Parts: sequence; C-alpha cells; structure tokens
Amino acid sequence: MKQRFLKIAFTGPECSGKTTLALWLSEQLALPFVEEYAREYLSNMERYSWEDVQNIGRQQFAMNHTSIHCVCDTEMTVIRIWEKVRFGSISEGTQSLSLNDNYDLLFLCKPDFEWHPDPLREHPHERNLLFDLYVQDLQIRGLPFHLLSGNIKERKEQILALISRRIP
Repeated sequence: MKQRFLKIAFTGPECSGKTTLALWLSEQLALPFVEEYAREYLSNMERYSWEDVQNIGRQQFAMNHTSIHCVCDTEMTVIRIWEKVRFGSISEGTQSLSLNDNYDLLFLCKPDFEWHPDPLREHPHERNLLFDLYVQDLQIRGLPFHLLSGNIKERKEQILALISRRIP
C-alpha cells in the first residue's frame, strides 16, 4: 500500500484498541511505531502525581514529533483527559503542547468491547463516560477525527477503507 500520510495517531479511553491498531497499522504502512510513553514511565511506580502526568505528556509529544512519518499509539488528548479526570483541570503546559499536536489522521477508538485488566488501567466502568469526554474535547478543539468502533477486525477494515479512499 503506497503511503501518503505523514503522521497518524490513535486516541481514546483505556482498553479501546489503540496499541493493537497502531502496531498493526505501522506494519501495514511500513511506518515507525511510536509507543505510549506512560507505560515505561509508570512501570515501577505505585503512585503518580500531576507533575508525572505532565512529564509523560511532554515526553509523549516529543516522541510523537521526532519523525515526520509515524504511527503514534497515543497523543495529547489522552494526557488532557487524564489530567482533567484525575486532577480536575488541564495544565497550561499540556494546553500549550496540545496546540501543536497535529496529525494527518487521528483515530478515536470507541470502548465497545471487553475491558481487560492491566496494572496501569484505572477506569474499567467509566470507559463510556471517558469516551464522551474525548469526543467533547476533540470537537471543542475543532480537531478532525475518525471514529473506530466494533471488534478489531471491523476496525481494521474501517481504517483500510478510509486509507484506500484517500490514497489513489
């Protein structure tokens, strides 16, 4: 498949398929994969602070913008919603980075399949509420996004259909 997009990102609540789809798409398009930095940062921590989330956001932003061609497992909307839900507001630093966090394609993953436990996941019963916050945040910021829903196979088909319409 000929690749025309420069930068693609996935966003959405925990356990909504972001990593699975980002890894798959990076292989399909032969683009570098940018992992979710929070996993590395929090791997040996029992508790974290608002400053930790801001540090994660700064590093994720830097990683996502190191290459002009990549598929990103996550982006600043995840950091925005995380800060808002966990700490009550979005920091000025995260707001500022969000203004420059741009992608050629942004996929919002709906949490419409089974939740799987993971030490870093905190909201097994609030995923739909979180999803609504993602939609609202993206719409308020005027960011174009493509909603992915259904099982992983259906989501892959949705992605391929969108890309095939965009690439002659």
